[in-house]
Amino acid sequence: MASRPNALQRLVVDSAGLANRVAMRPVGTAGRSYGAWPLDRALRDRVTLVTGASSGIGEATAHAIGAAGGTVALVARSAGKLEEVAATVEASGGRASVHPVDLTDGEAIDALCAQALEQHGHVDILVNNAGRSIRRAVSNSTGRFHDYERTMQLNYFAAVRLTLGLLPAMQERRHGQIVNVSTLGVLTRVPRFSAYVASKAALDAFGDSLQAEVLNDGIRVTTIHMPLVRTPMISPTGAYRGVPAISPDQAAGFVTRAIVERPRRLTPPVGQAMNVADVFVPGVTDWLRHRGFSASQDSRASRGPEDSPA
Repeated sequence: MASRPNALQRLVVDSAGLANRVAMRPVGTAGRSYGAWPLDRALRDRVTLVTGASSGIGEATAHAIGAAGGTVALVARSAGKLEEVAATVEASGGRASVHPVDLTDGEAIDALCAQALEQHGHVDILVNNAGRSIRRAVSNSTGRFHDYERTMQLNYFAAVRLTLGLLPAMQERRHGQIVNVSTLGVLTRVPRFSAYVASKAALDAFGDSLQAEVLNDGIRVTTIHMPLVRTPMISPTGAYRGVPAISPDQAAGFVTRAIVERPRRLTPPVGQAMNVADVFVPGVTDWLRHRGFSASQDSRASRGPEDSPA
């Protein structure tokens, strides 16, 4: 039976509803306005590469791009599932190419970048969305260093290697965008997600440094601190089954808004509040996190020998 969410968990997951009202807009189709530009205009003559495109946020983002008439390069491990997503994208008026790749393989990532550039001529928008999450207390990971290695490999190193592979072409064209799908957890730092949060925090820091270097190259780095999303990645966490979460389509609204408005960050207000609280009253936020940690336990799945990849 899932445990009741404690005060800190409620604070974090309540951001889902707040994000819907304040920080996001609906998933776009051609003609729908996102700020100053409609999505179809933002995607005109541009190619978007989306990782983790076979399900969840990545699949929903691909559908939104297709509905707006855009071109999307779909990346994930499952060729069959990618073919299904591509068919849906093309049926809605978009264009799609399929790239089955294991993003934990660095050489495969290099080949992917070369293939995408050769096939499309350019990649204008990179959406680093693929990821994995592990919910386990640090004390239960002392003999499982691979928890951190595997999470960092996909969430951080894969995204960085993709960025390095596509950045030179963006600089040459003097236009591009890198959208890093991070997590609200980077700011709330919920216990038991040390591997996941640390990997996303590393990606956030990389994006900050990169943006300073390419500021005059016409390249924008956007970090999305995504709230809780109802995807297969959170299904093993029983405590999340009864709490609010946004849908993959709503999460894709964050990504499409980022593509249109090209903001530096998209962060729900609760994340901003926790970030400020950590600066001025760190003892209070430590106490809140500890209360949250003490009120729940590692799940049976997290105590098992293997973890389900995202």
